[in-house]
Amino acid sequence: MLIDLSFFILRSNLKNKMGIIKEFRDFAMNGNVVDLAVGVIIGGAFGGIVNSLVGDILMPLLGVVSGGINFNDRAVEIGDAVIAYGKFIQAIIAFLIIAFALFMVIKGLNSLKKQEVALLPSEPAPTKEENLLSEIRDLLKERR
Repeated sequence: MLIDLSFFILRSNLKNKMGIIKEFRDFAMNGNVVDLAVGVIIGGAFGGIVNSLVGDILMPLLGVVSGGINFNDRAVEIGDAVIAYGKFIQAIIAFLIIAFALFMVIKGLNSLKKQEVALLPSEPAPTKEENLLSEIRDLLKERR
């Protein structure tokens, strides 16, 4: 009797664990989770590209335009503390470049969506018969 009860409990726990595993598998393979994972990976790669663009191309150009100022090397020492405000300036510039690039991408996508909507066939204008029937309907509503 005790063996039968322990087998029932063991089988019940195993079913619960298998249900949790199935539920987790369904969650992990959900399209939204996979899309998010792909987005994070591509975002990381894009971050490397943007960091290279800012650090290797734009900041040296900005240094040439500004008379040879290298923002990365700018720092102030206060006692034992070193305040590297140049790196902060570079981070702000990188943020502005990223924000502008995303703005342009989203603006481009929005204009494509507007063009798609414009290409969709619109409803045809109502015929004379439909207009007449609508007028009759409205007149009948007023009489009530």
